[in-house]
Amino acid sequence: MLAMPEINYIKHLRENEDLSITEIVRRTGENWRTIKKYADGEVPYQTLTFNKRGMMYEEGFGEIIDYWLEEDIKLKKKDRRTNKKMFEQLRDEYSFRGSYRTVCEYIQHRRPAIKEEKMTRYERLEHPPGEAQVDFGNMTVVKDGAYKDIKTLVLSFPYSNAGFAYPLPAENSECFLEGLKQLFKQAGGVPTHLRIDNLTAAVVAIGKGDKRTYTDSFLRFQSHYGFEVQACNPASGHEKGNVEKKVDYTRNNLFVTPPEMEDFSQLANWLQVKMQEDQNRVHYEKGVDIKELWAEDQKQLKVLPISDLPIYSVHSCSINKYGEISVDGEKFTIYKGKIKHSLVIKKEWNSFTCFTSDGEIIYEESRPYMNTTRAIPWNDILGDWERKPRAVKYSRFFKYLPERVRLYLTIKPDEIKTRVRGLKILLEKHTLKAIHELLEVENHFDRDPHELGYLLEAKAATYPEKITETHTPLVLLDYETDLQTYDKKLCPSLDGRIS
Repeated sequence: MLAMPEINYIKHLRENEDLSITEIVRRTGENWRTIKKYADGEVPYQTLTFNKRGMMYEEGFGEIIDYWLEEDIKLKKKDRRTNKKMFEQLRDEYSFRGSYRTVCEYIQHRRPAIKEEKMTRYERLEHPPGEAQVDFGNMTVVKDGAYKDIKTLVLSFPYSNAGFAYPLPAENSECFLEGLKQLFKQAGGVPTHLRIDNLTAAVVAIGKGDKRTYTDSFLRFQSHYGFEVQACNPASGHEKGNVEKKVDYTRNNLFVTPPEMEDFSQLANWLQVKMQEDQNRVHYEKGVDIKELWAEDQKQLKVLPISDLPIYSVHSCSINKYGEISVDGEKFTIYKGKIKHSLVIKKEWNSFTCFTSDGEIIYEESRPYMNTTRAIPWNDILGDWERKPRAVKYSRFFKYLPERVRLYLTIKPDEIKTRVRGLKILLEKHTLKAIHELLEVENHFDRDPHELGYLLEAKAATYPEKITETHTPLVLLDYETDLQTYDKKLCPSLDGRIS
């Protein structure tokens, strides 16, 4: 088919200059039949043309393949369906009547198109579904009647503003990776992209631009879970502003009055419930419940690996001349070890294990930071309560007292001030735990604080139980000494003779 300017010229020669078909052929050099067609025929109009789609488009099989391709993008390459597997699944489960070649041609056309569609969508959206940010936050809890400073790792999804939090004792590599592993489990999948700052638990060195040198343990973790990492520029916390705000939101809503903690497992379960409940509120910009937007985020998450990745680091150290090793800056005595012998230390997020070079376990212990606490300033608090006894029940600190101590202070409303003053004096020599155990005897609730002091001192003065002794030979266990024999040796005259 000739172009419109050429057709126009042929029409002009025929109609306006009255040339014959032969003359027009001579001038244009086109075929006689072509000139005849356009010179005396109607002007061709533009028609809509459609390619034949076939069963992949018309019968919905293409939609199934598209869904499988999008689904498989989230998986590791070795876990994705092959073209043959897709064809067999279509044939066996959906009664597909076409050929294997038809399926292959469709996949070859659609796979790059789907990938390009996802990339275009990512460029258009500021925060695409499935992308996450992570950061640590400093929080305070109360454990065993004392303050404990902990780290809370927060995972936030900017698209939906859904968040997850996991408590940890420190910010080291073992804690960071263990926390990420648990957060991925809570989310039910792995983010496509994870934005982090340049924390030492993951980053060894910062290069120019976006160049980063990551720790081997973090690279191993990334490879196992299959996410892409995006590191922020130095001193650019705004680049992960969503998680920064989520950390503040979590602190202000869940930790302003420090919650009581039994152990990290209990606190983690409590945090998970609270963060899930938070998804029921409306998104601050989109006017839709976070829970609904989170469902879209979930569709883009990568599948969790079948097996968990064990999180630990391995170090070596030597036993010093005092029989000690140093772990996290604390000294530990290894009774089964030999001086100057090397040990292999396996560090997990909450404990460490010592091995000999032969693989024998000779020592296990919690990491030192698991047991660090800060004392609650009870002396100052009780001083305030003494001045305002009616405010005792409403104080934020009241719930941190042991149960029996709380009851002792408030069981007689008229004596609250006296008992608060007495408790203040008792705490100069005794612990809240000891007072709580003493008050487990019901009739002690009627006693005055100074009487409790006498009972505590009497209890502390009692002799400890006799230790079972196992080293004395059995033949000597019931042996009784005959003191008359010693008398005869010392005073021979008592036996009637002189030596």
